Amino acid sequence: MTAAPRPLRVLYFAWMRERVGTGEEAVQPPAEVDTVAALVAWLRTRSPRHEAAFAMAASVRCAVNQDFADPDTTVAPGDEVAFFPPVTGG
Repeated sequence: MTAAPRPLRVLYFAWMRERVGTGEEAVQPPAEVDTVAALVAWLRTRSPRHEAAFAMAASVRCAVNQDFADPDTTVAPGDEVAFFPPVTGG
């Protein structure tokens, strides 16, 4: 018996959450989605809300399993991927 693939846990923060319409979702992208960049490209196709959230993808930050990540970072089933705008302080 083969175990079912584990979904990716995707978290959205701040205006990303507002645009997507949820703070968290479990997704099972196709097997070829194996990097943050590929995940973003795939997420953009899920709905107009997702497209709007990633319209300014260059300004979105990402963490995979709570470690800062770049577009080439690998993602795998069971990972937690968080998207958030840049954080500024004062």
